[in-house]
Amino acid sequence: MPSPFPGMNPYLEHPDFWSEVHHRLITAIADALAPDLLPKYRVAIEKRIYSSEIEDDLLIGIPDVSIASKRKQTVSGGESPTNQTQSAVMLASLIEPMAVTVPMLEEAREGYLEIREVSTGKVVTAIELISPKNKQAGKGREAYEKKRQKILASSTHLVEIDLIRSGKPMRIIEDVKSDYRILISRGNRRPRAYLYAFSVRDPIPSFPLPLQSGDREPLVQLQELLNGVYDRAGFDIVLDYNLDPVPKLKPEDAIWASELLRSHSLRDRVE
Repeated sequence: MPSPFPGMNPYLEHPDFWSEVHHRLITAIADALAPDLLPKYRVAIEKRIYSSEIEDDLLIGIPDVSIASKRKQTVSGGESPTNQTQSAVMLASLIEPMAVTVPMLEEAREGYLEIREVSTGKVVTAIELISPKNKQAGKGREAYEKKRQKILASSTHLVEIDLIRSGKPMRIIEDVKSDYRILISRGNRRPRAYLYAFSVRDPIPSFPLPLQSGDREPLVQLQELLNGVYDRAGFDIVLDYNLDPVPKLKPEDAIWASELLRSHSLRDRVE
């Protein structure tokens, strides 16, 4: 069954599914572009690797090992040394362990695409599909912002696709509010760029892939590619549309989504 949403399906943003969506969509974009780009260009699937603490926003300031305890009861003062010793022994048996968390490192791998000129190996265009870690403070954002600034300081075109509502969007000078966005920054037109800003209710816009001057630029039909990912991955049989998406939608969009899902018989009707 096709996705019921006209554009980005917000249920695909759930942490349990996004990693797979990211991997499949990057591959789908590469496969779709290849026939139009060969033999002058090839689409390379690359990956960015870095280590970061799991849920590091929750673990800041927590030492490598924490030992803590809580007491069920206290011992009153005024006891003799013998009684104090006996009380201490009894108290020690009443101390329960407390659940604590220790920092754990995870290796993060983020895929991205590079359009390379075959004859020279030059990277003409970089295509980035933003991940949640890129939009949160920490190693993920630091690694991506470093890569982003390097591209923006070069002649390489940048296509930045953000289909994640959570976190802080990548910086542009203007204050633009939107659920999702696609940024097209051409190396020969900076600092000017084009931004497609759209909501959960809008179809994902198609956009031309920037290449070298004079070359025909293929149209990236991202909505069609995402719909294909949804179908091939079988997301229709694993997503529970009776639950709210994660992250939650804005109240007015939640009402709209609920009615949309009921119209497709994907959510139980309120009696």
